[in-house]
Amino acid sequence: MISEQLVDLSRLQFAATAMYHFLFVPLTLGMVWLLVIMESVYVMTGKLVYKDMTRFWGKLFGINFALGVTTGITLEFQFGTNWAYYSHYVGDIFGAPLAIEGLMAFFLESTFIGLFFFGWDRLSKPQHLLVTILMAIGTNLSALWILIANGWMQNPVGAEFNYETMRMELTDFWSVIFNPVAQAKFVHTVSAGYVTGAMFVLSISAWYLLKGRDVEFAKRSFRIAAAFGLASVCSVIVLGDESGYTVGESQQTKMAAIESMWETEKAPASFSLVAWPNEAEQKNDWAIEIPWVMGLIGTRSVSKPIPGILEIKAKNRERIVSGIEAAKALGKLRANRSDAEARAVFERHKADLGFGLLLRKYVTDFGQVTPQMIERAVDDTIPRVTPMFWGFRAMVGIGFLMLALFALAALSTLRTRSETRRWLLKWALWSLPLPWIACELGWFVAEYGRQPWTIYGVLPTHLSVSTLSVSNLYGSLAGFVGFYTALLIVELYLMQRFARLGPGSLGTGRYANEPIHAAAH
Repeated sequence: MISEQLVDLSRLQFAATAMYHFLFVPLTLGMVWLLVIMESVYVMTGKLVYKDMTRFWGKLFGINFALGVTTGITLEFQFGTNWAYYSHYVGDIFGAPLAIEGLMAFFLESTFIGLFFFGWDRLSKPQHLLVTILMAIGTNLSALWILIANGWMQNPVGAEFNYETMRMELTDFWSVIFNPVAQAKFVHTVSAGYVTGAMFVLSISAWYLLKGRDVEFAKRSFRIAAAFGLASVCSVIVLGDESGYTVGESQQTKMAAIESMWETEKAPASFSLVAWPNEAEQKNDWAIEIPWVMGLIGTRSVSKPIPGILEIKAKNRERIVSGIEAAKALGKLRANRSDAEARAVFERHKADLGFGLLLRKYVTDFGQVTPQMIERAVDDTIPRVTPMFWGFRAMVGIGFLMLALFALAALSTLRTRSETRRWLLKWALWSLPLPWIACELGWFVAEYGRQPWTIYGVLPTHLSVSTLSVSNLYGSLAGFVGFYTALLIVELYLMQRFARLGPGSLGTGRYANEPIHAAAH
């Protein structure tokens, strides 16, 4: 049996790497479309201020992109180093979108980023704008293929287990591509990135306005960021609702944990605005609920119930018992592939094989499974409710706080001079970390809520790890955290340095802390 400490350390190392990486990703996703907007205005109007905006914010985008790539490359290598059995078991499926991402999206993105920075004096205005648009498309394609891979982990469609090879094999490539969970994750994730980019530009522009420097430059940047951010945060909320629906369809356990829903409610289920989950007694000590809302979000109906945790555990118990039969039959087939009786038993129970494999955490011989082991495995199928419940609500609360900020910021650019509302500018400045916090919480809810599975319902996490020593994991974990912390410090230093220099760092001679007079080019 695999050491629990080995599994926990492997999970911690991957989580730390992924969380560090996703500090860089959302800003890349969001900033690139702001560059497209700014340069489009420059091409249409010929006003140099918009060219300078594209170049200045593009410089900060480039710093973030370079450091994001560094963290992303090591993340993918961890599948082979720390999760070897996972790579063996599902590599033919999971590896395909990652390979496409590397061959198509990443090279497209990287090529056009080079042209973006070095092509200003070599390309015409329309040609350079086309480069910026293709750079943005490449960035989003990278996210698409990675989220297709992750979506398959959440909802493994288009694949089937082959007992002869002891691996999952692809049966329908298009089902993997058009997996509804992957599509919902993609639009929700990139929209969150757009909010992050908008907040970054809004906050730094607010700082310039508070300081009274580069005012015309900052006002235009503030206006574009406010409008783009408002549209983006509305998209996040609407698409988050769609993401909630797909979770309700494919991962009812996660939905129940997010809602701290212990008992199955009569449809349509109510939404717990706040509650105090009591995991020991499997109930909420108290809750403030809004009728019907959860049923509408999770089922798009008023008649379909959402199963509670206790009902889900009862179903999982049945699936574990069925999975034991599948595992026993699989053992016989591995010894004798021509055993027709074992094959018939396996075919009847193979859909529940993953649930049977949960018991490998406690026993190696499925003939020695006890009722107590089954109950422990049943409990394992439910992630801890309290962090899921509060993590989701913190994310949603931050989302609505940003909605209010962007709405007021956009309104201020239409009705009055935004630089005179210092309380709004200070709010924008101090809100800079909010989208990153929301993004990290979103990934925590998505990934922690999938436990105890790496592939939901198919492969348990404790079977996915490589056979590494605990000391090696401690060493590599310390190395990764130290290296990524250094990269983060470099990012913060470079970002704040160039942000403090402002558009004057472009060396155009147009900026001496005085209003910019637009000129045609």
